[in-house]
Amino acid sequence: MPISFEITPQMMREIIMDHYSNPRHKGVPAGQDYKKLHSSAENCIDDIDVFLKVEDDKVIDAMWEGVACTISTASTDIVCDQAIGKSHKDALYMIEQYLKMLDEQEYDDSVLDEAIVFMNTSKQASRIHCATMGWTAMKDLLTEEEEG
Repeated sequence: MPISFEITPQMMREIIMDHYSNPRHKGVPAGQDYKKLHSSAENCIDDIDVFLKVEDDKVIDAMWEGVACTISTASTDIVCDQAIGKSHKDALYMIEQYLKMLDEQEYDDSVLDEAIVFMNTSKQASRIHCATMGWTAMKDLLTEEEEG
């Protein structure tokens, strides 16, 4: 019998604050094999670069650098964390499901892991851009890599 549990608002806040206070993937990569995409917001401080390294159809590394609010920092750090080790197809599917969740469409939560903490973000319209900025940048980098 599968074990299930309900994630509480307190647990969601703790995960978001942990990724904000202690981002695991913040920094500029040392290597040259990274694609980079700049993303910013007109109405707030969010101004980041997202870096992606792909080899043999697999995300080898993902990082980000810049200044961002709590939601942007945490969500960008989480997408970097969750993309590493995935194929193009799986990473793009995960991103698609995340964006569907924020757009209040039916989505596959089995691939979202910690990203599920943003499930209520759509109730705060002003925070949707913050929660999707890094994810959209990652999607664009993956799409560019796939087409490239």
